[in-house]
Amino acid sequence: MTHENPPISGSRRDLRLDLFRGLANWAIFLDHIPNNAVAWVTTRNYGFSDAADIFVFISGYTAAFVYARRMATQGILAGTALLLRRVWQLYVAHILLFVFYAVAIGYVAQRGHSHLLDEFNVAGLIEHPIATLSQGLLLKFKPLNLDVLPLYIVIMAGFPPLLVLMRRSPDLALGASAAVYVLAHLFDWNFTAYPSGGWYFNPFAWQLLFTMGAWAALGGRGRVQALARSNIVLAASVAFVIFALVVTSAIRFHSRDILPAALIDFFDPNDKTNLAPYRILHLMALAFVVIRLLPRDWRGLRSLVLRPLIVCGQRSLEVFCVGIFLSFVGHFILEMYSNAFITQIAVSAIGIALMIAVAFYRTWSRTLDAPSAVEKHFAAGRRPAQQGAIK
Repeated sequence: MTHENPPISGSRRDLRLDLFRGLANWAIFLDHIPNNAVAWVTTRNYGFSDAADIFVFISGYTAAFVYARRMATQGILAGTALLLRRVWQLYVAHILLFVFYAVAIGYVAQRGHSHLLDEFNVAGLIEHPIATLSQGLLLKFKPLNLDVLPLYIVIMAGFPPLLVLMRRSPDLALGASAAVYVLAHLFDWNFTAYPSGGWYFNPFAWQLLFTMGAWAALGGRGRVQALARSNIVLAASVAFVIFALVVTSAIRFHSRDILPAALIDFFDPNDKTNLAPYRILHLMALAFVVIRLLPRDWRGLRSLVLRPLIVCGQRSLEVFCVGIFLSFVGHFILEMYSNAFITQIAVSAIGIALMIAVAFYRTWSRTLDAPSAVEKHFAAGRRPAQQGAIK
Protein backbone atom coordinates (compact mmCIF):
# COMPACT_ATOMS: atom_id res chain seq x y z
CA MET A 1 0.00 0.00 0.00
CA THR A 2 1.62 3.22 -1.16
CA HIS A 3 0.69 6.82 -0.48
CA GLU A 4 2.33 9.95 -1.82
CA ASN A 5 1.64 11.64 1.51
CA PRO A 6 -0.31 9.38 3.90
CA PRO A 7 -2.65 11.15 6.28
CA ILE A 8 -1.31 11.94 9.68
CA SER A 9 -3.69 10.47 12.21
CA GLY A 10 -5.71 13.18 13.90
CA SER A 11 -5.40 16.91 13.75
CA ARG A 12 -5.50 17.40 17.52
CA ARG A 13 -2.98 16.26 20.08
CA ASP A 14 -3.97 12.87 21.48
CA LEU A 15 -3.77 13.37 25.23
CA ARG A 16 -3.74 9.61 25.76
CA LEU A 17 -0.19 9.57 24.41
CA ASP A 18 0.88 12.23 26.89
CA LEU A 19 -0.91 10.42 29.69
CA PHE A 20 0.85 7.11 29.10
CA ARG A 21 4.24 8.67 28.43
CA GLY A 22 3.85 10.48 31.74
CA LEU A 23 3.00 7.16 33.39
CA ALA A 24 6.06 5.61 31.73
CA ASN A 25 8.31 8.33 33.12
CA TRP A 26 6.94 7.83 36.63
CA ALA A 27 7.32 4.05 36.30
CA ILE A 28 10.92 4.32 35.08
CA PHE A 29 11.74 6.44 38.14
CA LEU A 30 10.09 3.96 40.53
CA ASP A 31 11.55 0.88 38.84
CA HIS A 32 15.11 2.26 39.06
CA ILE A 33 14.97 2.42 42.86
CA PRO A 34 15.93 -1.06 44.15
CA ASN A 35 13.90 -2.61 46.97
CA ASN A 36 11.15 -0.05 46.52
CA ALA A 37 7.75 -1.50 47.36
CA VAL A 38 5.99 1.31 45.49
CA ALA A 39 7.50 -0.04 42.25
CA TRP A 40 5.07 -2.96 42.52
CA VAL A 41 2.40 -0.71 41.00
CA THR A 42 4.27 -0.53 37.67
CA THR A 43 3.47 -2.69 34.66
CA ARG A 44 6.75 -4.63 34.62
CA ASN A 45 5.48 -6.79 37.49
CA TYR A 46 2.34 -7.88 35.68
CA GLY A 47 3.37 -8.62 32.11
CA PHE A 48 6.16 -9.01 29.60
CA SER A 49 6.51 -5.37 28.51
CA ASP A 50 7.23 -2.42 30.78
CA ALA A 51 7.58 1.36 30.84
CA ALA A 52 10.52 1.37 28.40
CA ASP A 53 8.38 -0.31 25.72
CA ILE A 54 5.63 2.27 26.21
CA PHE A 55 8.14 5.13 26.10
CA VAL A 56 9.77 4.00 22.85
CA PHE A 57 6.49 3.24 21.06
CA ILE A 58 4.93 6.60 21.95
CA SER A 59 8.18 8.39 21.07
CA GLY A 60 7.97 6.90 17.59
CA TYR A 61 4.37 8.02 17.24
CA THR A 62 5.04 11.59 18.35
CA ALA A 63 8.24 11.90 16.29
CA ALA A 64 6.41 10.88 13.11
CA PHE A 65 3.42 13.06 13.96
CA VAL A 66 5.60 16.16 14.41
CA TYR A 67 8.31 15.78 11.77
CA ALA A 68 6.16 14.35 8.98
CA ARG A 69 4.12 17.54 9.20
CA ARG A 70 7.30 19.59 9.09
CA MET A 71 8.46 17.73 6.00
CA ALA A 72 5.07 18.22 4.38
CA THR A 73 4.98 21.99 5.01
CA GLN A 74 8.67 22.96 4.92
CA GLY A 75 10.23 20.29 2.75
CA ILE A 76 12.31 17.19 3.39
CA LEU A 77 15.55 19.09 3.97
CA ALA A 78 14.06 21.43 6.56
CA GLY A 79 12.20 18.59 8.27
CA THR A 80 15.40 16.55 8.46
CA ALA A 81 17.32 19.52 9.87
CA LEU A 82 14.68 20.03 12.57
CA LEU A 83 14.74 16.33 13.41
CA LEU A 84 18.53 16.32 13.72
CA ARG A 85 18.31 19.42 15.89
CA ARG A 86 16.16 17.37 18.24
CA VAL A 87 18.80 14.62 18.17
CA TRP A 88 21.38 17.19 19.26
CA GLN A 89 19.11 18.32 22.11
CA LEU A 90 18.76 14.71 23.25
CA TYR A 91 22.52 14.21 23.06
CA VAL A 92 23.25 17.34 25.11
CA ALA A 93 20.65 16.27 27.68
CA HIS A 94 22.27 12.85 27.93
CA ILE A 95 25.77 14.26 28.39
CA LEU A 96 24.60 16.68 31.09
CA LEU A 97 22.76 13.86 32.85
CA PHE A 98 25.82 11.62 32.47
CA VAL A 99 28.08 14.23 34.12
CA PHE A 100 25.75 15.09 36.99
CA TYR A 101 24.97 11.42 37.58
CA ALA A 102 28.63 10.36 37.64
CA VAL A 103 29.65 13.29 39.86
CA ALA A 104 26.86 12.53 42.34
CA ILE A 105 27.84 8.87 42.53
CA GLY A 106 31.53 9.75 42.92
CA TYR A 107 30.75 12.28 45.65
CA VAL A 108 28.77 9.74 47.67
CA ALA A 109 31.34 6.99 47.03
CA GLN A 110 34.14 9.14 48.47
CA ARG A 111 32.26 9.38 51.74
CA GLY A 112 32.52 5.74 52.64
CA HIS A 113 30.27 4.14 50.04
CA SER A 114 32.82 3.04 47.47
CA HIS A 115 30.73 -0.01 46.52
CA LEU A 116 28.47 2.35 44.56
CA LEU A 117 31.23 2.79 41.96
CA ASP A 118 30.88 -0.84 40.89
CA GLU A 119 27.16 -1.01 41.52
CA PHE A 120 26.48 1.90 39.15
CA ASN A 121 29.20 0.95 36.65
CA VAL A 122 31.30 4.10 37.09
CA ALA A 123 34.48 2.53 38.50
CA GLY A 124 36.07 2.88 35.06
CA LEU A 125 35.85 6.66 35.42
CA ILE A 126 38.25 6.44 38.36
CA GLU A 127 40.64 3.92 36.83
CA HIS A 128 40.68 5.18 33.21
CA PRO A 129 39.01 8.62 33.18
CA ILE A 130 40.05 9.83 29.71
CA ALA A 131 39.23 6.62 27.88
CA THR A 132 35.98 6.15 29.77
CA LEU A 133 34.81 9.73 29.20
CA SER A 134 35.71 9.45 25.52
CA GLN A 135 33.62 6.30 25.21
CA GLY A 136 30.86 8.03 27.14
CA LEU A 137 30.77 10.82 24.56
CA LEU A 138 30.46 8.12 21.89
CA LEU A 139 27.54 6.59 23.84
CA LYS A 140 29.45 3.34 24.31
CA PHE A 141 30.00 3.75 28.03
CA LYS A 142 26.88 4.14 30.13
CA PRO A 143 26.47 4.11 33.90
CA LEU A 144 23.67 2.00 35.36
CA ASN A 145 20.17 3.16 34.30
CA LEU A 146 21.46 5.54 31.60
CA ASP A 147 20.58 3.27 28.67
CA VAL A 148 17.29 4.66 27.37
CA LEU A 149 18.43 8.07 26.11
CA PRO A 150 21.33 6.68 24.01
CA LEU A 151 18.86 4.27 22.43
CA TYR A 152 16.49 7.15 21.67
CA ILE A 153 19.34 9.26 20.23
CA VAL A 154 20.52 6.53 17.86
CA ILE A 155 17.02 5.67 16.65
CA MET A 156 16.14 9.33 16.08
CA ALA A 157 19.44 9.93 14.24
CA GLY A 158 18.57 7.16 11.79
CA PHE A 159 14.92 8.15 11.51
CA PRO A 160 15.02 10.78 8.67
CA PRO A 161 15.43 8.36 5.71
CA LEU A 162 12.89 5.98 7.22
CA LEU A 163 10.44 8.84 7.69
CA VAL A 164 10.88 9.91 4.06
CA LEU A 165 10.06 6.35 2.99
CA MET A 166 7.20 6.09 5.46
CA ARG A 167 5.55 9.24 4.11
CA ARG A 168 5.34 7.51 0.74
CA SER A 169 4.80 3.91 1.78
CA PRO A 170 4.18 3.28 5.51
CA ASP A 171 3.80 -0.47 5.05
CA LEU A 172 7.08 -0.77 3.14
CA ALA A 173 8.92 1.20 5.83
CA LEU A 174 7.44 -1.00 8.55
CA GLY A 175 8.43 -4.10 6.58
CA ALA A 176 12.02 -2.85 6.26
CA SER A 177 12.14 -2.22 9.99
CA ALA A 178 10.79 -5.69 10.71
CA ALA A 179 13.44 -7.18 8.42
CA VAL A 180 16.20 -5.44 10.39
CA TYR A 181 14.64 -6.77 13.61
CA VAL A 182 14.63 -10.34 12.29
CA LEU A 183 18.19 -10.10 10.95
CA ALA A 184 19.38 -8.70 14.30
CA HIS A 185 17.99 -11.79 16.03
CA LEU A 186 19.40 -14.18 13.45
CA PHE A 187 22.91 -12.71 13.32
CA ASP A 188 23.20 -11.24 16.85
CA TRP A 189 23.55 -7.66 15.67
CA ASN A 190 24.08 -5.13 18.41
CA PHE A 191 26.15 -2.02 19.14
CA THR A 192 29.33 -2.62 21.11
CA ALA A 193 29.55 -1.24 24.63
CA TYR A 194 32.57 -0.15 26.63
CA PRO A 195 34.53 -1.81 28.13
CA SER A 196 32.86 -4.99 26.84
CA GLY A 197 29.61 -6.53 25.70
CA GLY A 198 26.75 -4.92 23.83
CA TRP A 199 24.10 -2.29 24.49
CA TYR A 200 21.49 -3.24 27.06
CA PHE A 201 18.82 -1.90 24.66
CA ASN A 202 19.79 -3.29 21.27
CA PRO A 203 18.99 -0.50 18.76
CA PHE A 204 18.63 -2.96 15.88
CA ALA A 205 15.77 -4.61 17.77
CA TRP A 206 14.16 -1.68 19.57
CA GLN A 207 13.91 0.39 16.39
CA LEU A 208 10.98 -1.84 15.40
CA LEU A 209 8.86 -0.64 18.31
CA PHE A 210 9.71 2.97 17.48
CA THR A 211 8.82 2.37 13.83
CA MET A 212 5.54 0.73 14.79
CA GLY A 213 4.63 3.88 16.67
CA ALA A 214 5.55 6.00 13.64
CA TRP A 215 3.55 3.70 11.35
CA ALA A 216 0.50 4.11 13.58
CA ALA A 217 0.83 7.90 13.32
CA LEU A 218 1.13 7.89 9.52
CA GLY A 219 -1.94 6.01 8.43
CA GLY A 220 -1.75 2.77 10.40
CA ARG A 221 -3.89 4.06 13.23
CA GLY A 222 -7.11 3.62 11.26
CA ARG A 223 -6.39 -0.07 10.72
CA VAL A 224 -5.39 -0.50 14.36
CA GLN A 225 -8.64 1.10 15.52
CA ALA A 226 -10.59 -1.16 13.17
CA LEU A 227 -8.93 -4.17 14.78
CA ALA A 228 -9.57 -2.76 18.25
CA ARG A 229 -13.30 -2.55 17.48
CA SER A 230 -13.35 -6.30 16.85
CA ASN A 231 -14.63 -8.29 19.81
CA ILE A 232 -12.47 -11.22 18.74
CA VAL A 233 -9.31 -9.09 18.84
CA LEU A 234 -10.34 -7.62 22.18
CA ALA A 235 -10.94 -11.08 23.64
CA ALA A 236 -7.59 -12.33 22.33
CA SER A 237 -5.83 -9.25 23.74
CA VAL A 238 -7.39 -9.69 27.17
CA ALA A 239 -6.51 -13.40 27.12
CA PHE A 240 -2.87 -12.65 26.28
CA VAL A 241 -2.64 -9.96 28.97
CA ILE A 242 -3.99 -12.44 31.53
CA PHE A 243 -1.59 -15.13 30.29
CA ALA A 244 1.34 -12.72 30.65
CA LEU A 245 0.17 -11.84 34.17
CA VAL A 246 0.07 -15.51 35.20
CA VAL A 247 3.49 -16.30 33.72
CA THR A 248 5.15 -13.18 35.16
CA SER A 249 3.60 -13.79 38.58
CA ALA A 250 4.76 -17.41 38.57
CA ILE A 251 8.32 -16.25 37.88
CA ARG A 252 8.35 -13.34 40.32
CA PHE A 253 6.74 -15.25 43.19
CA HIS A 254 8.76 -18.44 42.54
CA SER A 255 5.63 -20.49 41.83
CA ARG A 256 6.96 -22.27 38.78
CA ASP A 257 5.12 -25.49 39.56
CA ILE A 258 1.77 -23.97 38.50
CA LEU A 259 2.86 -23.97 34.85
CA PRO A 260 4.89 -26.39 32.66
CA ALA A 261 8.63 -25.91 33.13
CA ALA A 262 9.23 -25.56 29.39
CA LEU A 263 6.73 -22.70 29.24
CA ILE A 264 8.35 -20.87 32.13
CA ASP A 265 11.82 -21.35 30.67
CA PHE A 266 10.70 -19.78 27.39
CA PHE A 267 9.82 -16.51 29.13
CA ASP A 268 12.51 -16.53 31.81
CA PRO A 269 14.68 -14.58 31.53
CA ASN A 270 12.59 -11.98 29.77
CA ASP A 271 14.74 -10.90 26.81
CA LYS A 272 14.59 -7.14 27.13
CA THR A 273 17.89 -6.47 25.37
CA ASN A 274 16.72 -7.87 22.05
CA LEU A 275 13.04 -6.95 22.51
CA ALA A 276 11.59 -10.45 22.51
CA PRO A 277 8.53 -10.85 20.23
CA TYR A 278 6.28 -11.59 23.19
CA ARG A 279 7.10 -8.15 24.63
CA ILE A 280 5.78 -6.55 21.42
CA LEU A 281 2.67 -8.73 21.47
CA HIS A 282 2.03 -7.83 25.09
CA LEU A 283 2.33 -4.10 24.42
CA MET A 284 0.03 -4.36 21.40
CA ALA A 285 -2.51 -6.33 23.44
CA LEU A 286 -2.46 -3.62 26.11
CA ALA A 287 -2.86 -0.97 23.40
CA PHE A 288 -5.94 -2.69 21.96
CA VAL A 289 -7.52 -2.85 25.40
CA VAL A 290 -6.73 0.80 26.13
CA ILE A 291 -8.06 1.98 22.75
CA ARG A 292 -11.31 0.12 23.43
CA LEU A 293 -11.76 1.26 27.02
CA LEU A 294 -10.30 4.77 26.82
CA PRO A 295 -11.65 6.77 23.85
CA ARG A 296 -9.72 9.74 22.56
CA ASP A 297 -12.46 12.18 23.57
CA TRP A 298 -12.77 10.85 27.14
CA ARG A 299 -13.55 13.84 29.37
CA GLY A 300 -11.25 12.58 32.11
CA LEU A 301 -8.25 13.50 29.97
CA ARG A 302 -9.14 17.15 30.61
CA SER A 303 -9.53 16.70 34.35
CA LEU A 304 -7.31 18.33 36.96
CA VAL A 305 -6.60 14.91 38.47
CA LEU A 306 -4.77 13.66 35.37
CA ARG A 307 -3.24 17.02 34.50
CA PRO A 308 0.09 16.32 36.31
CA LEU A 309 0.54 13.03 34.44
CA ILE A 310 -0.27 14.58 31.07
CA VAL A 311 2.09 17.52 31.62
CA CYS A 312 4.85 15.06 32.60
CA GLY A 313 4.24 13.30 29.29
CA GLN A 314 4.37 16.57 27.36
CA ARG A 315 7.66 17.59 29.00
CA SER A 316 9.00 14.07 28.70
CA LEU A 317 12.72 14.74 28.16
CA GLU A 318 13.13 17.01 31.19
CA VAL A 319 11.01 14.77 33.41
CA PHE A 320 12.88 11.66 32.28
CA CYS A 321 16.30 13.15 33.06
CA VAL A 322 15.19 14.42 36.47
CA GLY A 323 13.60 11.06 37.24
CA ILE A 324 16.79 9.14 36.44
CA PHE A 325 18.84 11.40 38.70
CA LEU A 326 16.26 11.22 41.50
CA SER A 327 16.22 7.43 41.26
CA PHE A 328 19.88 7.45 42.36
CA VAL A 329 19.07 9.83 45.20
CA GLY A 330 16.20 7.59 46.26
CA HIS A 331 18.41 4.50 46.06
CA PHE A 332 21.03 6.19 48.22
CA ILE A 333 18.50 7.29 50.86
CA LEU A 334 16.90 3.86 51.15
CA GLU A 335 20.22 2.02 51.27
CA MET A 336 22.16 4.33 53.58
CA TYR A 337 19.55 5.75 55.92
CA SER A 338 16.30 3.84 56.11
CA ASN A 339 14.58 1.19 54.05
CA ALA A 340 11.35 1.31 56.04
CA PHE A 341 8.13 1.08 54.09
CA ILE A 342 7.14 4.62 55.05
CA THR A 343 10.49 5.86 53.74
CA GLN A 344 9.95 4.07 50.46
CA ILE A 345 6.57 5.77 50.10
CA ALA A 346 8.03 9.17 51.03
CA VAL A 347 10.96 8.86 48.61
CA SER A 348 8.65 7.80 45.78
CA ALA A 349 6.08 10.52 46.48
CA ILE A 350 8.65 13.31 46.82
CA GLY A 351 10.43 12.19 43.66
CA ILE A 352 7.20 12.20 41.64
CA ALA A 353 6.26 15.58 43.13
CA LEU A 354 9.61 17.01 41.99
CA MET A 355 9.10 15.56 38.50
CA ILE A 356 5.67 17.21 38.35
CA ALA A 357 7.16 20.50 39.51
CA VAL A 358 9.80 20.36 36.77
CA ALA A 359 7.15 19.57 34.15
CA PHE A 360 4.94 22.49 35.15
CA TYR A 361 7.91 24.83 35.40
CA ARG A 362 9.09 23.91 31.89
CA THR A 363 5.56 24.32 30.55
CA TRP A 364 5.34 27.78 32.12
CA SER A 365 8.86 28.82 31.07
CA ARG A 366 8.17 27.94 27.43
CA THR A 367 5.34 30.47 27.40
CA LEU A 368 7.88 33.19 28.18
CA ASP A 369 9.50 32.66 24.78
CA ALA A 370 6.33 33.62 22.93
CA PRO A 371 5.85 37.34 22.22
CA SER A 372 3.21 39.00 24.36
CA ALA A 373 0.08 40.62 22.93
CA VAL A 374 1.60 44.06 23.58
CA GLU A 375 4.78 43.12 21.68
CA LYS A 376 2.75 41.80 18.76
CA HIS A 377 0.65 44.95 18.66
CA PHE A 378 3.73 47.17 18.86
CA ALA A 379 5.48 45.23 16.09
CA ALA A 380 2.39 45.41 13.88
CA GLY A 381 2.08 49.16 14.47
CA ARG A 382 5.74 49.88 13.83
CA ARG A 383 6.11 47.93 10.61
CA PRO A 384 4.29 50.30 8.23
CA ALA A 385 6.10 53.36 9.60
CA GLN A 386 9.44 51.65 9.20
CA GLN A 387 8.64 50.64 5.64
CA GLY A 388 7.54 54.22 4.85
CA ALA A 389 10.74 55.65 6.24
CA ILE A 390 12.80 53.33 4.05
CA LYS A 391 10.91 54.39 0.98
